[in-house]
Amino acid sequence: MLRAIWLSAAVVLLAGCGGKKPVADIQQLTQEFVYTSLRFSPVTATQAGYHQHQGVVLDELLDDFSPAAIDTQRKFYSGFRKRLDAIQPEQLTAEDRADYDILRGQCELTLLELDTIQNYRHNPTLYVESIGNALFSPSSLDYAPKPQRYRHIIARLGRLRVLLESAKQNLADAPEIWNKVAQEENEGNIGLLDKTLREGAPAELRADYDRAVVPALEALREFNRWLKDDLSKRTSDWRLGSQKYAAKFRYALGTDRPASEVLAQAEADIKTVRKQMWDLALPLHKKMYPTHRDPVDLNLIVGEVLSRVADRHATPASYFADARRDLDETRRYVKEKNLLPLPARDNLQVIETPEFMRGIYAVGGFNPAPALEPKLGAYYWITPIPPDWPQARIESKLREYNFYSLKLLTIHEAMPGHYVQFEYANDVQPEARRVLRGIYGNGPYIEGWAVYATEMMLDEGYLNGSPELRLTFLKQVLRLLANAVLDVRLHTAGMTDEQAMELMVKKCFQENEEASAKLQRAKLSSCQLPTYYAGWRDWQQMRRDYQAKLGAGFKLGEFHEKALKSGSVPLSAARRLLGL
Repeated sequence: MLRAIWLSAAVVLLAGCGGKKPVADIQQLTQEFVYTSLRFSPVTATQAGYHQHQGVVLDELLDDFSPAAIDTQRKFYSGFRKRLDAIQPEQLTAEDRADYDILRGQCELTLLELDTIQNYRHNPTLYVESIGNALFSPSSLDYAPKPQRYRHIIARLGRLRVLLESAKQNLADAPEIWNKVAQEENEGNIGLLDKTLREGAPAELRADYDRAVVPALEALREFNRWLKDDLSKRTSDWRLGSQKYAAKFRYALGTDRPASEVLAQAEADIKTVRKQMWDLALPLHKKMYPTHRDPVDLNLIVGEVLSRVADRHATPASYFADARRDLDETRRYVKEKNLLPLPARDNLQVIETPEFMRGIYAVGGFNPAPALEPKLGAYYWITPIPPDWPQARIESKLREYNFYSLKLLTIHEAMPGHYVQFEYANDVQPEARRVLRGIYGNGPYIEGWAVYATEMMLDEGYLNGSPELRLTFLKQVLRLLANAVLDVRLHTAGMTDEQAMELMVKKCFQENEEASAKLQRAKLSSCQLPTYYAGWRDWQQMRRDYQAKLGAGFKLGEFHEKALKSGSVPLSAARRLLGL
């Protein structure tokens, strides 16, 4: 999900166009870009571990969404792009070229957002999630003593109404689904302020917090009323359309491949993976249903086997404990098999997904440790099952994330997936490079690694080569293929909700609950869902090419270590860094 960076008018002079820059200045440009942009987005700065900029305490500030700040941001990125134009990227080292590619891509992507897509004029979740992150991060990251962090929270509460007034001024209209989710996530913000943060306030600051939270809560409730009664009357389409989508796809994925090519490959691979599932499910079906006559319908055979596999699942009460168990199990396996050297830090926590993020993270997710303070916590989020759900909906969720699926989720999000990859990234030097690649990391690199790492664990014999686990993984491969198809077709080809659900449920064997949540996510975002498939295929090819280059000298653990040491660079840059 794209993090918006908003600039304050006070520092635009830092980004004058300047003259032609020598090659050696790319590192200086990286440092300027990183720390200036963090100054302009105090919420992101707290998450990254950057707490002061030229004497200004960023942890006390909120992002500035005023028209003047947005205009300043536009000028900054436009000016910075001109400065990059003066550099000849082919003359850079492989490391500097990777940084250049990220800088260029972020300038193009942000200008596309500000000038053309303009989420700040249409997407209320942008503001709601900014508030949630602004208040949640100081409460969960131990970057300072708790009383000091609560003073930061109290200061931010005092600025909340100004941010929401900017939101009301900026938002011209909104798709109905974006408005709905914004209201739901804002209720999560209200709960965060009124319960979680209130209960956690240090005794000496409780009175100060209580005074600050009253007007803040009223502002949040007032904003929800405005979303429901005012903005809801001004609806718009959430679809980007072909032209906008093509431009965003290029810069968000860091690729020259058109979306149409990725779509065609994904749709072809759906047929291939379904055949693989048939071959794997057939012998399992004979064991599970010995009295059945051999059916010839692929959907029936695979569906019945997956249904029996899904019978083994957690309960709502054991969901978290099972995830923690799987985390310990996968960590031991990576060490025993020497699949890659694990980072020295042990800072991963399994926690509930924050309520204000559950609209986009309906199942779970990962939040890395701050790039500038990697010793602090990294979080594997698990979204709890609401107790007021009807039993059929609860059962659908648990069957989708059954015994095997939960293990695969843990591998993907934590071990050796996102957590391990980001821990490697948090050791990148110099510091500015680490922050650049951490904040603006390439999506296909990040998501592709997590899918590749999951497949690699199975290939290396995890869970004794369980065919049930492999079949479940292939079902998840179908899911990431459907992700790519959904994103492209929903935004560019008028795919209907009914067509999307048919693809996910009938062709890709997803439970209704999972498919409905994914459809909502596809409407809330764009050009993120294809990163799993595109990145996975590129990681596979990169390993094959590196193995061919080294021949008998190839060692799997060494490949992983070298490929992860670069941080989240575009995969074309990762190949150059590996000498491919």
